[in-house]
Amino acid sequence: MNYGKLDKEIGTLKLVPVIKLEKSEYALPLVDALRDGGLPVAEITFRTASAAKSIELVRNKRPEILVGAGTVLTVDQVKQAVDSGAMFLVSPGFNTKVVDFCVSHNLPIFPGVTTPTEVELGREFGLKTLKFFPAEASGGIEKLKAMGAVYDIQFLPTGGISENNLLSYLKLSNVLACGGSWMVQSNLIAAEKFNEIKTIVERAVALVRSV
Repeated sequence: MNYGKLDKEIGTLKLVPVIKLEKSEYALPLVDALRDGGLPVAEITFRTASAAKSIELVRNKRPEILVGAGTVLTVDQVKQAVDSGAMFLVSPGFNTKVVDFCVSHNLPIFPGVTTPTEVELGREFGLKTLKFFPAEASGGIEKLKAMGAVYDIQFLPTGGISENNLLSYLKLSNVLACGGSWMVQSNLIAAEKFNEIKTIVERAVALVRSV
């Protein structure tokens, strides 16, 4: 998948659920809840040992889901994620080795940035969209406004995003979409409360459509 198509799909959805899965058997019922709630996208983070298997299951069994790998910290994790079927990669910071590998292999990567220096580094690599993380702790909406006045970069703010501030972020012209975990809380996943997750997702999607 090329960047242009990927950006268009994510920009249309405007939300990317950031998911931590302790067990791969939760993957399919979870993405079913996301899809049925109107959000066919999932960023499954490499914060657990089940990430690669979960991505593989989703890609093979639910091909309609746009599935990516999050918290990708090393080139080896990039390779593992791609081998599992990840369609995009997200990292919390700007690891130049990871970014260079992804760019040289035409793999969509959204590295995390918080400063103008990092944004300029992203532009040097030819990236058009960057993750802004941790969003709220790094200046939030006001910082994105300031950077929007200088850089022709789109951002995926993540970190501290909730129903309470989601719309304020999405109204910014340089915000492509927002990432968040409030829709897919670990305790709800562990309790297998997938209908409750679907309800939360439906509410978030309704908010997005009001922009």
